[in-house]
Amino acid sequence: MRLSIRNQLAGTVAGVASGEAMSTVRVRLDGGQEVTAAITAESARDLALTEGTNVVVLVKSTEVAVAAAAVPRISIRNQLAGTITAVEHGAVMTTVKLAVDGGATVTAAITKDAAEDLDLAEGAPAVALIKSTEVSVALP
Repeated sequence: MRLSIRNQLAGTVAGVASGEAMSTVRVRLDGGQEVTAAITAESARDLALTEGTNVVVLVKSTEVAVAAAAVPRISIRNQLAGTITAVEHGAVMTTVKLAVDGGATVTAAITKDAAEDLDLAEGAPAVALIKSTEVSVALP
């Protein structure tokens, strides 16, 4: 299956915590950083997610925010630090590619105004911010 989702990051389940309706799944990416996904408990059961399961984390580029540095005291669970490798401005939107620590690439689609306000440029440090509810988990 081919997907239009830009961010497809390989990793291994590091832990699963399940409630009645929802589960959180911690995934250690191949580069070492961790991503938390909040998915339904039913999905976690259907995928048979347990510690050590190889998975792919999926995040649409429009669900990725970019910060110039880590943001303390925020509910967004996933903050992937790295270096900007490309900034492509369109008329109103900008695509930002970030090489996160460990080798993966995360793509964000943000407004051109935001990219200009943050002065995002190739080679600069940045952090990809992703809410856990915007993260999907798939089996490879």
